[in-house]
Amino acid sequence: MTDVILETKRLTKEFKGFTAVNQVDLQVVRGHIHALIGPNGAGKTTCFNLLTKFLIPTSGQILFNGSDITAAQPAQIARQGIIRSFQISAVFPHMSVLENVRIGLQRTLGNSFHFWQSDRQLARLNERAMALLEQVDLTQFADTLTVDLPYGRKRALEIATTLAMEPELMLLDEPTQGMGHEDVHRVTELIRRVAQGRTILMVEHNMSVVSGICDRISVLQRGAILAEGDYATVSSDARVMEAYMGSSSAELEGAHA
Repeated sequence: MTDVILETKRLTKEFKGFTAVNQVDLQVVRGHIHALIGPNGAGKTTCFNLLTKFLIPTSGQILFNGSDITAAQPAQIARQGIIRSFQISAVFPHMSVLENVRIGLQRTLGNSFHFWQSDRQLARLNERAMALLEQVDLTQFADTLTVDLPYGRKRALEIATTLAMEPELMLLDEPTQGMGHEDVHRVTELIRRVAQGRTILMVEHNMSVVSGICDRISVLQRGAILAEGDYATVSSDARVMEAYMGSSSAELEGAHA
């Protein structure tokens, strides 16, 4: 097994003459937390959509564990172990927290989803579901309707449902977006904890989060990689500071300090 779990080669996406992702060469190392950052419009979300096959590249190549997945369908790469948080998030607001995680676990039963099965038959998944909820500090909310969860706890539930799919590579899209300071800290520590033995690629706007937990950072600007390295390297890069400008560059400096 190579140390590089995910690699792109000259990955490009064009929309009617506009190049959203421009010949991106990305290498994600197994066991690392790797962040994609960049100013608004840099191409981060488009890049994620290419990696999870919600968009088809105009050109270039995507490799997972050394195998070419450029032409694979979203369901195929999910079965291979690439899971994006929103793909299997808590989309059943009037089901309990436990039930949401249990749905993610149903793939372990050997067939498809067992929506027609009785609660008694599905109860054998409860122990594993509760263990996942314990990982994300949600055991006390197991019987709570998802719609009644605070926002930060809903994001924790999304991570639990992601873990239920047994990902080899987790893709987290803005996991702390819209959170207050307390929830940001909680979810940051949660990501650090669940990253043990896994690989995480994340898009994140909060530089204090990125500086605290990421092993490597790729900075995108206008669809291309502007800089790469650890936080100390990219935060001191003059091109990165210029790309962010204004308050964002001050945030970079503050988090680095």
